[in-house]
Amino acid sequence: MVIEAVVDLWGRPEREHQYLACTLANRHARPPARGPGPTPAFLDTVETLLATRPWWDTVDALATHAVGDLVRAHPRLRDRMDAWLVGDDMWLTRSALLHMNRWRTATDADWLFSACLAQGAHRDFFVRKAIGWALREYSKVDPAAVVAFVDAHEDDLSGLSRREALMWLERRRRAAARAR
Repeated sequence: MVIEAVVDLWGRPEREHQYLACTLANRHARPPARGPGPTPAFLDTVETLLATRPWWDTVDALATHAVGDLVRAHPRLRDRMDAWLVGDDMWLTRSALLHMNRWRTATDADWLFSACLAQGAHRDFFVRKAIGWALREYSKVDPAAVVAFVDAHEDDLSGLSRREALMWLERRRRAAARAR
């Protein structure tokens, strides 16, 4: 019933319906306090949404919530992230890069760094920005690892990706300097 509602809302012409579909999909994908939660098959529905009428804001919401929650609950879905990462759809690539953004210490740093490096030369703004955002979120958990990665791969990452990756750390540095 939820899946049918999400698909119906997504197909309506008004943008507000896609936002509502996003909210509903994200809530459905959230691991419940009790019970089994959504099946891995729900990722098929989310993939359809991501690839149909994509906008950066709905893609980001679905990637960081629905996709992230599903992959975390069903680790075998990581194979899909590997496929999305190297596929032809830049919105799915962006989603793969962002899916662990809320995982904090559960982030698979090796996968994240490898994924960022694999797409480091991507020409699309939204993919380059996603690389930086994913690294920036992980810098809140392991700042030294992100700085070392960005330094070691300066020539492999775009300026946008590097700036985005280090933005939060730079803001913290500036705030600390002002506090002195």
